[in-house]
Amino acid sequence: MKVYYSRISTQDQNDIRQLQDLNGFDFVFSDKCSGSIEFFARPKGSQVQELIEQKKLTHLEIHSIDRLGRNTIDVLKVWQQLTEMGIKVVCRNPNITNFKSDGSQDEVSQMIISILSIMANFERQMILQRQKEGIEIAKHQGLYRGRKVGTQETKETFFTKTRNQKILSYLDKGYKYSEISKIVKCSFSTINKVSNIRQEFDTIEK
Repeated sequence: MKVYYSRISTQDQNDIRQLQDLNGFDFVFSDKCSGSIEFFARPKGSQVQELIEQKKLTHLEIHSIDRLGRNTIDVLKVWQQLTEMGIKVVCRNPNITNFKSDGSQDEVSQMIISILSIMANFERQMILQRQKEGIEIAKHQGLYRGRKVGTQETKETFFTKTRNQKILSYLDKGYKYSEISKIVKCSFSTINKVSNIRQEFDTIEK
């Protein structure tokens, strides 16, 4: 099954530029939402995920690679997930695809993705640095005063635990909550707490 996917940020924008040459597609999905929303959490992105889970999707086409995510890390995560599942991804701008017509991986596209991976790693390091700075700022602002007898552990202590750093790593790699729960042996609420605290630290730094 072939699907074409487009996204624009607001209802006022026009996505006609993206919606060209659509003959031969089984579905054309067009999201009108912020790019900050993860691909599979978007209204139409979730429909793409349903087709994947039903093992119906074989080909996903997009106008530009940034339609897959809000940043390089998110784009790579989705690209790699689809590649691992054997789903052909075709990007029109730049013109790249993960698989050739014979089923082998496209070398030029792999090179471009490798460059993006380096950029994503740099992006990830910057995120980690912001997290550390956010924690330090929170300390100086008196938001973390240490743990007293009978009180709950601080967010800082919880966040920096080895298990929770593993959870964070799996989240960044695109693992689902159900997968992380089995691997790390933790509850969904713990995974959600790790995710929320990271966002809080990022917000404090900003």
